[in-house]
Amino acid sequence: MSVEVPRRIVLLRHAKADWPEVPDHDRPLAERGRKDAPVAGRRLAESGINPELTLCSTAVRARETWKLFAPELPRRPRTVYDERLYEASVGELIAVINGVDDEIRDLLIVGHNPAIHGLADALAGRAEGDTLARMNRGGFPTSGVAVLSLTGGWKSVEHNVADLVAFWTPHEA
Repeated sequence: MSVEVPRRIVLLRHAKADWPEVPDHDRPLAERGRKDAPVAGRRLAESGINPELTLCSTAVRARETWKLFAPELPRRPRTVYDERLYEASVGELIAVINGVDDEIRDLLIVGHNPAIHGLADALAGRAEGDTLARMNRGGFPTSGVAVLSLTGGWKSVEHNVADLVAFWTPHEA
C-alpha cells in the first residue's frame, strides 16, 4: 500500500474504572464502564470505520474495555496488547505509531489519559467544525473516542499532521 493513502487513527480512552485496593494496572471496569464501552463500539461501527489493527494497553481496564467494544464492530481487527501504552507519554505514543506497518490503513489505540487526550490534541493540526474546542472544553472522558485523518506513512506521524474529524462520548445524543 502506498504511504500516501488516507489513514485514520482512532483513539479510545478506556471505560470508567473501579477503585478497588489493587495496583493501578490491575483496576477493573466499574459498572458504568461495562455499559459505556459497547456504546462507544457501536458508535464507531455506525461511523463506517473498521480498524485493521488495534493496539491496546495491557492494563486490565483497557483490556476489558476492548473486549466489550470489539464485538460491536463489523469485523474484529487484529489486536496487539502493548505494555508501552500503559503510562505512555505523547512522545512514546507517537513512537509506537511510527512503528506501525504501512499496510495498515486504520489504526485504533486503546489507552489512558492524559496521554490519549494529549495525543489527539498534539496530532490535530486542523479540526472539523468545533470538534477540537469540544474535546478540549470537556476533556477526554472515559470511553471517549477521537478520530484523526492523515495522509502519509505511519513513520511520518508527528505533531500537527492530522485533521480531527470526530470526537464523541457514549453520553452524547
